[in-house]
Amino acid sequence: MESIDPAGERDLGVLRVIEEEDLASFSFEGLKRRIGAHPETLSRVLDRLEEQSIIERRDDGYTMTAKGREYLGVHQVEAVGERLTLLKTMLPPRLAPETLLQALKGRWFGSLRWLGYSQGSGELVMKWVTDDGRVQLDARFVPAELTIDGRLLQGNSLAAAVTAAHQLLAHISKSYAGPRYGRTLLAEVFPSYLAFN
Repeated sequence: MESIDPAGERDLGVLRVIEEEDLASFSFEGLKRRIGAHPETLSRVLDRLEEQSIIERRDDGYTMTAKGREYLGVHQVEAVGERLTLLKTMLPPRLAPETLLQALKGRWFGSLRWLGYSQGSGELVMKWVTDDGRVQLDARFVPAELTIDGRLLQGNSLAAAVTAAHQLLAHISKSYAGPRYGRTLLAEVFPSYLAFN
């Protein structure tokens, strides 16, 4: 394979985070906070990687190309930060994860900044990072179930992770509890509902 010559460990570090998180798509702001990079530095790194066709810019952010995945396939990825399950709950049975992805992708909630998402093997994972870069939250959706994991990236930030997880759950709940979705769900579960409303 053609040699990739990132201008140093920064470039490789960015690629490793993208690979470690298995991001199908990621945002500049989320990645900046996740790795603690200065905006100009990260912009230069992403520009270099894009010029080498390692990543590409899309409407919903950036994504890694097959060339980039092939390159990282031969490098070991080191996990950063302890990951803990913070919340686990059931979801309405007919709620499609793709519906939530469209409602939540790219959204910021309080101190949470959109990082990106990954999808596969029957699950969808949407990721946010706190604006101070101390905590990453992964909202993992499988049919009728949601698990929110926290990754503590800097220091003892468990209390901040738990608080952020509850804030995220509130926003996720709002995205499917609105009148439009609720009416559709009730109509599917109780077909006679629309006849009386």
